[in-house]
Parts: sequence; structure tokens; C-alpha cells
Amino acid sequence: MRNITIIGSGFAGLTAARELRKHNIDATIIMISPRRELHFLPSSIWIPAGLRQAERLKVPLDNFLTKHRIDFVEASATGLKDGGRIVVTDRGELGNDHLIIATGGRFIRQLPGIEHALIPCEGIKVGEEMGRRLDALKGGTIAVGFATNPNEPGAMRGGPMFEFLFIIDALLRRQGKRPGFEIVFFSPAPRPGARLGERAVDGLLQEMKNRGIATRIGRNIMRFEERKVVLDGGEIDADLILFMPGLTGPAWLENTDLPLSTGGMIKADELCRVEGLPNVWVAGDAGSFPGPDWMPKQAHQADLQAIAVAANIAAIESGQQPITRFKPELVCIVDMLDSGMLVFRNQRFNFVGPKMKLFHWLKRLFERHYLTTFR
Repeated sequence: MRNITIIGSGFAGLTAARELRKHNIDATIIMISPRRELHFLPSSIWIPAGLRQAERLKVPLDNFLTKHRIDFVEASATGLKDGGRIVVTDRGELGNDHLIIATGGRFIRQLPGIEHALIPCEGIKVGEEMGRRLDALKGGTIAVGFATNPNEPGAMRGGPMFEFLFIIDALLRRQGKRPGFEIVFFSPAPRPGARLGERAVDGLLQEMKNRGIATRIGRNIMRFEERKVVLDGGEIDADLILFMPGLTGPAWLENTDLPLSTGGMIKADELCRVEGLPNVWVAGDAGSFPGPDWMPKQAHQADLQAIAVAANIAAIESGQQPITRFKPELVCIVDMLDSGMLVFRNQRFNFVGPKMKLFHWLKRLFERHYLTTFR
């Protein structure tokens, strides 16, 4: 029987597995991952406010794996052999006929003193720690910012940082503590959030102004200290620092012959094929793909790439040529705890909705719908 191996159990990996079965592919599907559960990080924005508990965002995958007949190997990839036909893990080697790399990316932790900042999207535990530190503060300065991979400007995740910024402001107001705090947003980009579109950037900056959030934008970040963000030409004294660095590929890619972009990610084409390696595919944050300069690194885009991968594998397995291109698309609700702003962008449209309570509840409904698939 043919073997399709998926490295990763996040959004791209799970979507690829589900879509393969939708195409009625009767092959052995092996999923390699160090954990047998999905951590739904998009909802970690609500942990500090108590809207979500960490355990609720950890979804066991046993039912999903059984339903879709997936053999799970609890291991971490460490390298590849034979042009991707063999995956090397910390628990042995596994062969395949098709390989899908869906491991996600890795945050660049190169700035001096970055250990003094919390990186929210590193995991659910960080959301819990953020909540503990906020509860302990009676006043002071909170600095929130993000940056990108200087060698691959699209490799960033800025959306969640806008959400943490506004949610913290709303939470402190709800608690009656906001007058005792200064909140500062920082970014080396002069127009942070440009991927969302110019109207969205204008709206986000205006929202900061309306809420009394100070901005330090367009200045390079030099280093972090225990209670300080040092910028090129200025400093921010801070009691709590939240920072999202740029993304690069997983460290184990360096032990392979995979073609890598200047930003350290796997080079792929519009069909999600890894350049020069037959039947090796990539979906999600680990890949460097052709597309518009606004194309995001987000779960929705990872899902769309995984859908294309499954369709192309199905074509090959039925003796046809792969022709399915992934669709570049950005869908984002910037949540503000009691309201939200919807942004949609594709090759033809860039829609920015007004701030509305409806969008906050739509985001919560989407979470429920999405997680039902895996529960």
C-alpha cells in the first residue's frame, strides 16, 4: 500500500490528512508529531482575560486520527534522507511515497535580551503566564510589539499582537485599572500591519490613538533588557514586554538537502511542491511560496495550502498531472475583547469592516465550529 507521511499535527497537517481522505485516497497515512493534540493558539488571546482556559484549547486528536485512519507516530523530525523518501526522527526512520512537511515555523530569538519578553504565540503556557503577570501588576507600563524576518518580510505574525494590545486595554478598563497604566505599541515598520491593507492600518492606528495607546513605530529594535525595550533612538521602560519576532523555518531543516529561501524556509511553487524534489510537499508556515506581498502566515492560509497539496497528491495517485494552485487569501478578525474588526483580502478585493460587537462573536463561533471537526 502507498504511504503518505505528514510531519506536523497543526492546522496544515490536520487539514491535509482530512482532505486526502475526502479524495478517497486508500493509502497509509502516517502523522509524525511530538504531541497527540491540537493546541488552538488563535484563542490564546482570550486566556489573560479569563474567556478561555488553557486546557480547553488543547484538543486530543484520538477521535480525528481514528475517523480518518491515520497512524500516529509520537516523535520529532530531525532530518531527511534519499530526497525526502526517508524521514529521520528521534525515534527511528520512516519511509514514504509522498511527504508533506507541515511543521510550522520557528520564532527568531536573536535579539539580545529577548528572554526578557514574552512571545505570546510560542504556546498556551505563555498566555497563562501573561495573565499571571497582568494580575500581579497594579500599574506601570506595558510594551507590545512585533517584527519580521529581515530576510523574508512576509514571515511575520502581527495580527495577534494587535489583538493582545487592544484586549489588554479593554481588560484593564473593565477592571478599573487602566488609569494606572501606560500601554506602548512598538514596531520597526513605519506602517505596521500593512499586509492587512492601508485602510486597516489607518483604522488600527486610529484605534490606538482613541484608546490612549502610545506608539513607537519606524524605529529598529536594538535589544531588550529586564524592564526595558531599547530602540534605535529611544527607550521604553516597561514592567511587562510582549513581543512577536519574525518567523523562520524549523531548525531541523538545516540537516536536510531541502532548498531554503534566504529567510530559512522551504522553497515551494504555486502547487506547494518543494523545488527539485518529486513528491515532497510543504504547507503552512514552514514554506516560502510565490504570491502577493500581502500573503499572510496564518492558519487560514495554511489550510488553503494543505487543500491544494491533497488535491495534487490525489491527481498523481490517479495517474494525472497535478494542477491545483493554492489560493492566496487573508481572513482576519482583529479581536478587541468586546468587539472586533474584520479584514478580508484576496487577489481582487480588500475589505475592512467597521469595529463591531458582531465580529467578536463571529470569531468565537468560528472557534467552536473549527474545533468541533477535531473533537
